[in-house]
Amino acid sequence: MGLSSFSAATIVPVKFHLRDFQAKDFDTLWKIDQLCFAPGIAYSRMELKFYMKRRGSFTLVAESEDASSVAGFIVAEAGRKSIGHIITIDVLPEARRFRVGSELLKGVEARLLAAGCRGVVLETAVDNTAALAFYKRHGYFVVKTVPNYYSNGVDAFVLQKDLSVSKPDA
Repeated sequence: MGLSSFSAATIVPVKFHLRDFQAKDFDTLWKIDQLCFAPGIAYSRMELKFYMKRRGSFTLVAESEDASSVAGFIVAEAGRKSIGHIITIDVLPEARRFRVGSELLKGVEARLLAAGCRGVVLETAVDNTAALAFYKRHGYFVVKTVPNYYSNGVDAFVLQKDLSVSKPDA
């Protein structure tokens, strides 16, 4: 399965659907993670496998309608204290601005709600302004800063959203 045949240069919206992760997807998803994040923030193969296999975790994949390519994915887990955790959300640069990330986020939030989670948390690098703007548009707010969170020394913001009072996304 190819990384991408999506084109931001066209005006035609990206047509995709969400589906559950399949083992054959792993290499493609890992490559997408490497493209989306800088060294020290991107996961090693072992780390990504670990998070995808954790108890209560699940992965949604945004795949083209013809199943020829993957535009992005999201890994999350339903927590034991009714709080979900988004581990990573990765959307290929050429598939951004086509609601791929928004639909992945919406899909995860729905699944977390169905699993009994009343809220969700995630971390993002303090210098990732695009991610911060994206999450704020979707109702997330910063709850704290974690110094040196990433292995490259970058701090992280912890963001949270109350799923019990979800509003329609932007």
